[in-house]
Amino acid sequence: MHARTRGIRTTVAALAAAAGVAAVAVPAAAATTPASATTATSATPRFLEPAELPPHPTSPWYAGPVTAGQPDPLPVCVGEALPSIATHRSFGTEYDTSAQQITVVERDVQRAKDFAALLRKDLAGCAKKLMERDPDITATQKYYGRLNVEEGAHVYGLHTASAWGSSDIGLFSVGRDGRTVTIVLWGQMGNFQHAQVSDFKTTTVTAVNKLY
Repeated sequence: MHARTRGIRTTVAALAAAAGVAAVAVPAAAATTPASATTATSATPRFLEPAELPPHPTSPWYAGPVTAGQPDPLPVCVGEALPSIATHRSFGTEYDTSAQQITVVERDVQRAKDFAALLRKDLAGCAKKLMERDPDITATQKYYGRLNVEEGAHVYGLHTASAWGSSDIGLFSVGRDGRTVTIVLWGQMGNFQHAQVSDFKTTTVTAVNKLY
């Protein structure tokens, strides 16, 4: 496997369920997905649209369908905690940037609180766990704080560098509205200097606000 492809597969590509470079995470044809495909009743959480993601300087965003179940492959850091009742939507650009939103509706508010806390715990320990699993990976993470939207959202960053030369940056957020938890992921090749933190926070606020 090419070193560059391997690095993306290990880290950022997993954010958007891509099998190779992030550019193929969502086919360009998905851009034509009608808005009605994600129109929801008041009991069904809504998902982000491509225009609500952090803007890419040279490419539009493309969206896949809202899909029931866990993403495949599971995203890094948060994937192991995802239940089968999850629903997800993947996004991609024509280049090396990908994104994903995953939403879980729990039976009650307490279960949603517990699930959000579990996700935050997994994110807080993600860099350490990645390095324990793969000695060829060096991982560094940052916590970017809490966002005041509905019951709150928290934003994290993760940079991974590999022995074969890849360098990937990912942003993660966990937000809750009542008994619904939503996770937003964004990633591309690069480091913390390339992280669109302000834009990602805006996207997170939008994601949580528009759930219902």
